[in-house]
Formats: sequence, C-alpha cells, structure tokens
Amino acid sequence: MAGSFAGEGPSSAEGRRDGPLILTEDPDLLDDLLRLCAAAGAVPEVRHGPPGERGGWDRASMVLVGDDAARRCRGVPRRPGVMLVGRDQKDPDVWRHAVEIGAEYVLRLPASESWLVDQIANAVEGVGRPALTVGVMGGRGGSGASTLACALAVTAARSGRRTMLIDGDPLGGGIDVLLGGEESEGLRWPDFARSKGRLGGGALEESLPALHGLRVLSWGRDDEVTVPPQAMRSVLAAARRLGGVVVVDLPRRFDDSVTEALAQLDVGLMVVPGELRAVAAAQRVASVARTALEDLRVVTRGPYTAGLDEQWLARTLGLPLVGDLPAEPALASAQDSGVPPGGNSRGPLARFCTAFWELADVPARPDAAPARSRGGVPS
Repeated sequence: MAGSFAGEGPSSAEGRRDGPLILTEDPDLLDDLLRLCAAAGAVPEVRHGPPGERGGWDRASMVLVGDDAARRCRGVPRRPGVMLVGRDQKDPDVWRHAVEIGAEYVLRLPASESWLVDQIANAVEGVGRPALTVGVMGGRGGSGASTLACALAVTAARSGRRTMLIDGDPLGGGIDVLLGGEESEGLRWPDFARSKGRLGGGALEESLPALHGLRVLSWGRDDEVTVPPQAMRSVLAAARRLGGVVVVDLPRRFDDSVTEALAQLDVGLMVVPGELRAVAAAQRVASVARTALEDLRVVTRGPYTAGLDEQWLARTLGLPLVGDLPAEPALASAQDSGVPPGGNSRGPLARFCTAFWELADVPARPDAAPARSRGGVPS
C-alpha cells in the first residue's frame, strides 16, 4: 500500500443535538418556523410563554424568538445561537429588542428562509469536519471498481467508522446487489432525483437501507437512470456533513452529475488492469476526471501483460500509486453465500482496504455519538 494519509485533527464526540427552541405566540410565524425546521430535519420545542428553566433555553441547539415574544425574553441568560425572527420589515424597535435578548441575527421572512434552514440544520447536526469522501472508478469496463468501492465501505464500517456507500453509476446494475440488499427497505436514487435544496444528514442516513453496518444509496429497479447535478450536490453534501467515511462508486462516463460528484471528493481511486488497452483507456478517463478532481490515484490490478507492472502503470498514467489490488479467488462463491466484497476480514481484499483506511486515519465511531472528523489526504 503506497501513499500517505494524515488525519486533520481530533474528532468531535458530539452527536446530534437537541432541536431548536421556538418562542412565539404568532400562529402564522409558528407555522413558518415549524416548516423550516422540518426542511432542516429538526424537531423543535415550542414554548408560548417566557422561556423559563424548563423551556430548554440553555439546552437547545439554537433559539428562534418571534418578534412578538422579544419582550418576554428580556433578562434571560446570554447564550449563542439566538435569532430574532419576524415578518415586519419596518419595525423600528427590532434592533433594540435584538440587543435586549442578545440575539446574534435579526431575520425577516420570507427573505431569510433558505439561510435559516441551513443554520437550523448546522446547529442540530453539530459542527465538525466533513466525511472523508473517496470515489472509485474504473480505468476501463470490468476493472473491478464497484467491487473495490463495496469492499472499502464494508471494511470501514466493520472497523467502527460511520460509513455511507453511494452508487453513482446508474447503469451499473445497483451496488446494493453486491451487498445482497436489493430487496432491503429504504429509499433509492429516484426518491432523491428532484432534490434541490438542503437535505438533513441525519434524515438521509435514516432513510437509506442499512446493510453490513453501513448505509447504502443505490438505484431502483425502474426506468429512471439520471440524477440532476443539484440532486447529487444535495445528497453528497448531506452525507459529508455526517462525518466518518463516504465511498462513491463512479461510472467511466462523465456528465454534469458525475462532475458534481468529482468536485466533492477528497480523493479518487482509478482501478486499472495490467494491460496496454486498459492503460490507454485509463489515460482518457483520467484526463477528464482531473478537470474536476485534484487528487486522483491509481490502484493497479493483475495479472500483468509481460513487461508491465504496477510501477510502470502508475508512471505511464502520471498518477500516484496506491497499491496492487489483490486477487481473491473465492470472492464469487462468497457472494453467493451472502458475503459481500470485503466481508471476509481475513481475505486479501479486506486486508488491502483495511490498510487503506489505516493510512487515511479516519477515527472510529464512538458508541455514544458518531465521530465527526475528516481524515485528510495530502498531495
């Protein structure tokens, strides 16, 4: 296993926080704030009277004070994350009320709705480094990229890392099949194809099939085989905010959606068999991928044509070498028995992937709360 990976700092043991506290007696404003909390995947606490000790003023991830309730909040303890929210654009007293309650922001709806949804989601999901996001693609068809993507995800989850596997290849047959989960309950890509705004990371994770300790976003069995780039952007951004590891299985063809996925990767791995035609095809794939992805590396795979080896392939492609992907003869029969790629912890494929994650230095997920740390991948 070649190359080096280094962590970017300690992880945060902080998990999902309490929802926002809403203080208002205005029914129309309350409806709006409840709608925005739902869009952010947050469950708020609503209080109509003064905040009080039982109102969660100190415990809440953030406090949304309606402009009708500002006077009742005078004298409350100062804390971060207080926002004064209303609709009246011309209220002359709004700034005085904001100072009196220690509000960090004064928001007017509907103009500030999109921004507020982002802030609610950030507060509830906690602050931390995004997931280490690894994309896997083939230098030519049939190179074994999907097998490697699946094995990377399985070994990451087995080691205790929070893991999500995203199938970015609509014509690949569904990566959930490799995991034996094509009949598992949960959402698939067609359910997210029209997503344009922000998705809550927790809501995304909970909606996906859980297989072998990880969450999987694959394709349905219907005719929908395209995902708009804005949907890819929303899904990957939500997955990354959860921390841990995100593995993306990518096709060799590049459209706007795949380009969006490439732009969100920390590192790309291109699997290239040891033959001249595969190298020629991989050169074309690499030239396109590197227009959107800064860190692209090569994983070679034998057997090699006479005179070729992994070092020659890497030099010819001009890419850093991660290593030689080992053969695992019993892989097909293991899958027939329900064991996914990487599922045999003693197999050569699992050992290869385990070594990769050890170099990546992504923290394991604590029992009480998921790690929210990103393992960096230096050039």
